[in-house]
Amino acid sequence: MTVQRPIDAAQPGVDAVTTRAPKAVKLENVSVVFGRGEKAVTALAPTTLDLEKGAFLALVGPSGCGKSTILKLVSNLLAPSSGVVIVGGKEAKAKALKVGMAFQNPTMLPWLSIERNVMLPLKIVPPYCHRFRAERKGEFRDRVHALLDKVGLTGFGDHFPWQLSGGMLQRASLCRALIHEPDLLLLDEPFGALDQFTREELWAILQDLYLDRRPSVILVTHDLREAGFLASRICVMSPRPGKIISDRAVDIPRPRDIGLIYQPAFVEMTQELRALIAQVRK
Repeated sequence: MTVQRPIDAAQPGVDAVTTRAPKAVKLENVSVVFGRGEKAVTALAPTTLDLEKGAFLALVGPSGCGKSTILKLVSNLLAPSSGVVIVGGKEAKAKALKVGMAFQNPTMLPWLSIERNVMLPLKIVPPYCHRFRAERKGEFRDRVHALLDKVGLTGFGDHFPWQLSGGMLQRASLCRALIHEPDLLLLDEPFGALDQFTREELWAILQDLYLDRRPSVILVTHDLREAGFLASRICVMSPRPGKIISDRAVDIPRPRDIGLIYQPAFVEMTQELRALIAQVRK
């Protein structure tokens, strides 16, 4: 079910096949250091990592290991202290790809309806922003409602965030992250605050959305079953200063059924990951 990929000392997680494939994201010897002198804290040790176009990568590891730091680097919310972050063939600051993001907290604007919250990227992101005024009650509204239908929120477009449950808000958050058809989707523990049943339901929904649109995805999660169910690759990171210590392919055909997580081979995979993380925390 899983294949342990060799980790090259210079380029963790890169093999001969993926080196030739188109890259959505590439980190070249990237590090992040906060502060100076004696107070300097290395959040991310020099790291090299790539993400193939259309691939689904999960980052797992103990808290504070730099998983979210990598997302911030890729989204250009944080500049590297050393090295280069390449996104869509250009440095991250060039913003060569459309990026969608979803977090553990859906952060909906409470004074806007769900429809208008989901539509926000279309108001901001080119080329949609140039047509927003003309299409917000036509094509863009239809686009929003089609996506809400796919995640089981039919009829909730005119509701406000305070009228929806946590699981429903997270569904709407996924819609907002995907409404502008991003090339790259960044997910920072989007289901961490939800109960297990709702979380598993949203895994299946996210898988359907991924298969339908095929963005490149980086998922940060503490849930090893979530990583195994959704991802095509899982990278394990060590405690601070964070670095990638394992890069493993998840060789499971899609679409995947939620019953998969209870199968012996899948359980064995997650236990191996858990043991590795426990080992590096010592």
